[in-house]
Amino acid sequence: MTLVTSMLLSSPVSFVTPQKPEGRNNLLLPTSIFPLRCNATTTNTNIHVSERKSANYQPNLWNYDFLQSLKHDYADIRYECRAKKLLEEVRRMIKNENADIRVKLELVDDVKRLGLSYHFEKEIGETLDRYLSSERFSGIITHRSLHETALSFRLLREYCYDVTADIFESFKDQKGHFKVSCNSELKGILSLYEASFLAYEGEQILDEAKAFTSFHLRSALHESRSNSMLLEQVNHGLELPLHHRIQRLEARWYIESYAKRKDANLLLLQAAKLDFNIVQSTLQNDLQEMSRWWKGMGLASRLSFSRDRLMECFFWTVGMVFEPQFSDLRKGLTKVTSLITTIDDVYDVYGTFDELQLFTAAVESWDVKAVQVLPDYMKICFLALYNTVNEFAYDALKEQGQDILPYLTKAWSDMLKAFLKEAKWSRDKNVPKFDDYLNNAWVSVSGVVILTHAYFLLNHSITKEALESLDNYHAMLQRPSIIFRLCNDLGTSKAELANGEAASSIVCYMRERGASEESAYKHIRGLLNETWKKMNKDRVSQSPFQKPFVETAMNLGRISQCTYQYGDGHGAPDSTTKNRIQSLIIEPIAI
Repeated sequence: MTLVTSMLLSSPVSFVTPQKPEGRNNLLLPTSIFPLRCNATTTNTNIHVSERKSANYQPNLWNYDFLQSLKHDYADIRYECRAKKLLEEVRRMIKNENADIRVKLELVDDVKRLGLSYHFEKEIGETLDRYLSSERFSGIITHRSLHETALSFRLLREYCYDVTADIFESFKDQKGHFKVSCNSELKGILSLYEASFLAYEGEQILDEAKAFTSFHLRSALHESRSNSMLLEQVNHGLELPLHHRIQRLEARWYIESYAKRKDANLLLLQAAKLDFNIVQSTLQNDLQEMSRWWKGMGLASRLSFSRDRLMECFFWTVGMVFEPQFSDLRKGLTKVTSLITTIDDVYDVYGTFDELQLFTAAVESWDVKAVQVLPDYMKICFLALYNTVNEFAYDALKEQGQDILPYLTKAWSDMLKAFLKEAKWSRDKNVPKFDDYLNNAWVSVSGVVILTHAYFLLNHSITKEALESLDNYHAMLQRPSIIFRLCNDLGTSKAELANGEAASSIVCYMRERGASEESAYKHIRGLLNETWKKMNKDRVSQSPFQKPFVETAMNLGRISQCTYQYGDGHGAPDSTTKNRIQSLIIEPIAI
């Protein structure tokens, strides 16, 4: 198992909820609030401490006092007023109808990569509409250069416009290969490379484009004939494509890169810097509130076997949704991510199989009386989960008139049953078949739990169709979960094997196919790419979900790529993880 994250909005208050009244569809309403206590330092079992595993997790890198010392200086009203004026200037630039439409495409791309596009969704849509209307002739889009073709294709697909990959046919020779002369335009090659990651399943021309551009971009890095700034962008793209990057980290990198350009628009740059710092102040305020909540919960101090990863959990939520107006969503995600990280360690590290069966049954029953049969260290976990989910469900009933508890508890129960199956495999030293593993593992990785809760926290109207899709685990929940699981396995399989956790997609594939480790990794990466293609198509297909939820689901895939890019950025955060957190949440950009 892995970082299992999920999200609920709650507070650390502990309360008991009575049995459901007749006709209330399983919703437990708190009629009184009083603390429930349990001593987690002992257990009610005869299991000797030495019989339990220990993962020897590294200590927390971000202590409470440090987090509480953050100043969030850019929350001051004078910065907000200055930013508002700058953003209005940028808005005028985007809306300028006298500007060349192709130049405006470059502007839209810069605005997006600088992290400002969430302010200008309407204006960007109008610009892309105008571009399509000016370029369409008999249903075919014509272009002047490889760079412009690829850039417009990427932007249009990013904003869910219907544009065909056939526009790249003009850059192929009579034999159907991309023209070698394309390699003389490195900027165009890089643009085509980035565009290729928005492919749908079956778009062979984009597969060919990815292979062609990857080869020539790596050759360009090796030869180092081009200017250093362009090579910096090439190296950045090869490390991880733009489509798979989390937006706010990309904004930080692009702001610093854009500042080096001789043709940089200084007004645009200043707006991006100021906006980044203002948003960072909001994030710091959210983080401090969560730090106080986590300290009040006391789980980290009571359960010494588990990971203390509040900051890494919060970073995960920022990767999913960074916009200032979604503070409640981030805080809800952080609370439950922290709880689930703890419960994950109960299943992976500390609990005996008999105890895990009791805990799974307790959550499935969702009955507070079930706590009586649990060992003490599990009682605190159960009550923390139980009270958090119930409070979230109560708030939804109070504010939206919706009973969402059955959907939440089903997602949690299914995930814990998947945990239990993995624990059984581990106990029995059983390596399952690859398909059996993956069918269980995309549930155990917790993406379904995250997205089920995200749907309710996004404050849009709840529809019957969407509820049915949540209940049936729609592809928009399943695909990001598969990406989450495959990224996790690629980043953590070696460490998990060392801890005695045998089942992973890498190991299962090697055992079943008699494949080498290298072949297994190649297969998993190929499966990961194919899943991205399917999710790209899901994103633009008719869906019961509104755009904010769809983008949050896409971002679950992106933060998974980020977290496990070089290893286990959640369980064993290294200097790369720490630097990313500092640049995104801690250190403002110099203005």
